[in-house]
Amino acid sequence: MNEKVGGEYVYKYSGGFATYPQWHAPVAIYAPAVAKTFFVLGGSGAQVSESRDRLQHLVGAFDHRTGMVSRPTMLLDKQTEDAHDNPVLSIDGAGHLWVFSAAHGTSRPAYVHRSVRPHDIGAWELIDTTNFSYPQPWYLPGRAEFLFLHTRYQQGQRSLYASRSGDGRAWSTPEKLAHVQRGDYQISWPIGDRVATAFDMHPSTGRAGTGLNYRSNIYYLETPDAGRTWTTVDGRRVTLPVTDVAHVSRVLDSVALDRSVYLKDLAFDAEGRPVILYLTSRGYRPGPDSGPFTWCTAHWTGTTWQHRRVTDSDHNYDHGSLVVEADGEWRVMAPTDPGPQSFGTGGEMVLWTSRTAGADWARTRTMTAGSARNHSYARKPLHAHADLAAIWADGDARQPSVSHIYIANRDGEVFRLPDTMTAPWQRPVRVFPMGQPPPPPR
Repeated sequence: MNEKVGGEYVYKYSGGFATYPQWHAPVAIYAPAVAKTFFVLGGSGAQVSESRDRLQHLVGAFDHRTGMVSRPTMLLDKQTEDAHDNPVLSIDGAGHLWVFSAAHGTSRPAYVHRSVRPHDIGAWELIDTTNFSYPQPWYLPGRAEFLFLHTRYQQGQRSLYASRSGDGRAWSTPEKLAHVQRGDYQISWPIGDRVATAFDMHPSTGRAGTGLNYRSNIYYLETPDAGRTWTTVDGRRVTLPVTDVAHVSRVLDSVALDRSVYLKDLAFDAEGRPVILYLTSRGYRPGPDSGPFTWCTAHWTGTTWQHRRVTDSDHNYDHGSLVVEADGEWRVMAPTDPGPQSFGTGGEMVLWTSRTAGADWARTRTMTAGSARNHSYARKPLHAHADLAAIWADGDARQPSVSHIYIANRDGEVFRLPDTMTAPWQRPVRVFPMGQPPPPPR
């Protein structure tokens, strides 16, 4: 959980945190060379007390040829229970896996590990002990280098930074990307060797609230050359860092709308134009008074940002993923139905699709129903295979609970990973729709 707010809804946000937060990416990558999706999770480790445990970083793999999942490797005991320290994953051109283990601020170190062998989770070497928060490492195969987007804390505020490396060991001096008013959060995603970032700001002015609990506005930048130059969506080169509230990169002025903004995901249409998935609300506190919690897309049409509504849910941290297929279909997997802990983080998972570039949305599948705990933080893998289109966890939004890991295929069929591994590889169990045998591996 984070920040006890009292009352019926207890916490600002809570629940299953294995793939939290959305500002960490990617958490899973499909590697076609070995037909496996590798993933990282924040796991539960050594128990400190009845209500506290220690975060452990786990690395696993799903084999698409057999439909089985590996016993995970426990890479690191992070010496905290704070899920802001969760790991992210990258894979270099030789197939070596890289795990970037975050810090939350400056009170704890961050770590970088590299797999000893390509496409293998069994043995690791420690590359660096350093400090960064909210890591987003992108390996750019055409350039044979990493672009590392991340956050650094300064006087308690968050600034966005970028650095790059050819080998993952020696990095360029981090360059400040943005610090608007009291700081920013960002989401990012690559298309080929081009990387885009969408970020918000913590407002210091505005009727919707001020300070680090509040999020306003959306800005968009992209780079074609691993961060050496940055441009707006229409190609205008910008001088860094972005600090102006009315910067030319602004996509949405939510301060003028008296709304908070929660960034969810970023994708690209068939023409390579960005689509941003976000949620708006009336404030950070959980419960109906902060509603409506409205999911929207911002789509660059080539001349303007087109904003359209998807649906509503009941919490700011109902997090899902957006995919734009090659045939033009837009797909959102998100916990937009109320869960057993209503107005808590997450809910029941739903697959929404649009064939009109977000103008109209169809409820294509109710992915989960009758759950004991809320589902949230559904994350798409980089280069996702149709058999593993999302991975997430469940968790009680009101009190400590067990948590299970789930995966879903492109059609929205849901499988639960084994609670206990009795062999090196085991088959996930189909849970929704219930009572049906799993489909064969594709």
